[in-house]
This record gives sequence, structure tokens and C-alpha cells, in this order.
Amino acid sequence: MKPAELKVALRAGRPVFGFMVSATSSMRWGRMFAGSTLDFVVIDSEHGSRDRQLIADTCAQMQSLGITAIVRTPNTEEVWVAMALDAGADGVLVPYCETVDEVRHTCMKVRTHPLKGEYYERVVATGEYPSAKSEEYLNNRHKDHIFIMGIESEPAANRVEELIDCAPIDAVFIGPNDMTTSLGIPDEVANPIYLETLSKIIGAADKRGIPTMIHQQTIEASTIAIELGARFIMHSSDSGILLRATQNEFAQIREAAGKIHGDVAEVEAEDTLDVI
Repeated sequence: MKPAELKVALRAGRPVFGFMVSATSSMRWGRMFAGSTLDFVVIDSEHGSRDRQLIADTCAQMQSLGITAIVRTPNTEEVWVAMALDAGADGVLVPYCETVDEVRHTCMKVRTHPLKGEYYERVVATGEYPSAKSEEYLNNRHKDHIFIMGIESEPAANRVEELIDCAPIDAVFIGPNDMTTSLGIPDEVANPIYLETLSKIIGAADKRGIPTMIHQQTIEASTIAIELGARFIMHSSDSGILLRATQNEFAQIREAAGKIHGDVAEVEAEDTLDVI
């Protein structure tokens, strides 16, 4: 799905589907992504080790397949937003936002790049552009770009309405590992405290017509997120799905082989991924 189509779907209240790209890096993965049925991907440069060239290549690969390419920046410095856009990203996910200043600066970088310096700061502070012509030019240049604000801590959740209202954001992101750790219940994604926090954030976003994205890792957890109202659905990652598919399919193959050959040792599946 192209970014303009994705934004239309979300505004209409329809769900869109994707996952985090954290491991795959070769252009030879193109055939797999072509048949993936994904609407979007989030390319991780917060915890991943992708350089600018690889981010640019991955964006181009996804876009060639009609998949919206969103880059998760390393932090809330707007320079990373600029570099993601320069690499060809359709949008950015800025992680762990907690202040109005962080949201305004990163969101307005998406809306005004390559404006910078005094004029950029003036737009952030007052909304005043160098000229009406400059404003029209930048609005047209970035009309399809997507800005996703990361709400990943209890302080951010407590001021979520203020953060949503401070800038023209397109979506809210919740990172379960960071959020549950901040809440004092690390990785307890079924804990009522976490689920109540999700409901609070989703409710605040829905009230303003903004979709919520939650990076859940299992079918059960993603289903709960959907039931709570998440529509920008990011389920697991390339590595997570590959691991579970490998485990599940080989468990079935071992069972089939055991019926014929006997004495096929069972192998206990283990979650070997550190998801952050």
C-alpha cells in the first residue's frame, strides 16, 4: 500500500497491517516481501545497526513493491528525521517522546524539511513560514509523509493528550517493552496495568481521529491490541515471524517423520529473540 493510500485507509477507520524490519538486509529478500501481503513496514534504526545506505536501499525495495516504508529513528533528535527523509522514507516513527518540544521539533521536521535554522525554528514556535509560497511548496512536498509519535513511558502516557494536540501527528506508537518497564512490570503485556494504559492512550488518540500502533509480538497480544482499538497494526518482526514459522513447521515435520520412522526426538521451542 502506498503512503497516500495508507493514510486514506486510516482516516476512514480501516486497519492496515505491517511488521518491524529488524534483521533482513539483502535485496534478495524482495521476492519474500512481494508475496508478504504487508501494507507497510517499520525499518528499525533505533536498535538496529543499519547505516544510511542500507536504510535507503530498504526503503527503495519496499516502495518498489508497493509497501509503505517507515523508519524508526534512533531518538528524538530531528537530524535523524531529516536523514530518514533524505534516504527516501515515506515517514518516520520517533521513539520515546515525552515532551512537547520533542514532538513539535520532530513532527515539524517531517512537515518542513529541508527548511532549517532560524526559519525552521520560527515555524516550530509560531507556525510562520518564510512566505505563503514556501508554505504551499512544503505542504505539497510532504503531503503524503507520515509522522508517528512514540508514547513509550508512563510520563508520556500521563500527558498523552497534550502531546497529541501539540503538533499535526498522523499516529501514536506504543512500544510494549519500554512501556511495561516504565510501568514497573517488564514485559507483562497481559497485566491489567499495561492494558489500562493502552486503553487510555488509544482512547485519547481515537477521540482526535488518530490511529494507534502497538508493537505486539504474538497473535494473542496483537489480537488484544486490535480489540482495544488499535488500527495501525504492527505485528512482530521479520526475525520473530521467521523464528516461529521455522519452529512451527519443523514441529509438524518432526511429528510426521515420527509416525513413519519412530524415535524422532521432540525439540522444545525457545524464544531466542530479545525484542526491544
